[in-house]
Amino acid sequence: MSRPEDITPYDHSRGKTEQVREMFDNIAPAYDRLNRAMSLGQDKRWRRRAVEAVAAHGSRRIIDIATGTGDFAISLARAIADAEVVGVDLSQGMIDIGCQKVEAAGLAERVRLIQGDCLNPPDVAHGADAVTVAFGVRNFADLAAGYRAMYDMLNPGGMLCVIELSTPANRLVIPFYNLYTRVLIPAMGRLVSKDRRAYSYLPESIAAVPRGDRMLALMRDAGFVNTRFQTFTLGVCSMYIGFRPGDVPPTQ
Repeated sequence: MSRPEDITPYDHSRGKTEQVREMFDNIAPAYDRLNRAMSLGQDKRWRRRAVEAVAAHGSRRIIDIATGTGDFAISLARAIADAEVVGVDLSQGMIDIGCQKVEAAGLAERVRLIQGDCLNPPDVAHGADAVTVAFGVRNFADLAAGYRAMYDMLNPGGMLCVIELSTPANRLVIPFYNLYTRVLIPAMGRLVSKDRRAYSYLPESIAAVPRGDRMLALMRDAGFVNTRFQTFTLGVCSMYIGFRPGDVPPTQ
C-alpha cells in the first residue's frame, strides 16, 4: 500500500514539500470555487463539525496548519469570540488570497496568516490550546513527523483536530466514489485550473492517506492520548481528535 509521503503532485525528481507548494500556488485562484464544487458544498458542513469540537474544548489560541485560503481559520474566529488564530500554509499564493478574505471578514486583529512549513514551524506556531488541520495532512512530506511537530505546538491538555478526506469502506458506495474522484474531479480540475496534474493528485493522495484506526495509531505514536475519530457523508470525510497530556484535563 502506498504511503501519502510517496504520492507527489508532479514527479519524484524533487521533494514533496516543494511540489505541494508549487501546486497550491498554481491552483490558488481557482481553489475555493473548485472546493465547493467538488465536495458538493459538504466541506462547509465538515468544517462546522470540527469548529464545534474545538469550541467545546475551550481553546483560545489556535494554530491552523495547512490553512490554505483561510476558511477554517475564519470559521474558528467567528465561532469563538475571543480566539486568536494563526494560520500557517506552504503556499504564499493561498495565503495572499486568505489575507484578503480575513480583511473582508473584519477579523484582521484576531486572525493572522503566514507562510511556513509544519515540519519546520515558525516560532509563532507554538503555545497553542488547539492545533487544527483541514484537508492537509495527506500533503505532509512526512506524516509521522508532522504529528510530532503538532504535538510540540500544543500546551499541556491541548487538542489536535484533523479533518481529512477518506476512502469510504462501504462496498456499495465505493464504485460511485471511484467514478467521482478518479474521473469527474480531474475533469473539473482541468476545466477550471491551469494545473492539469493537481486534480489527479487529489484522489491518489486520498487513497494513500491512513484511515480510521491506522491514523489514530500515528497520533498515539506522536504522544497524543484520548484519540478518537468519526466519519461523515458515507465515509468520504473523517475527523480525528487527540490531546497532549498534561495538567489541564482534556474536554471530551
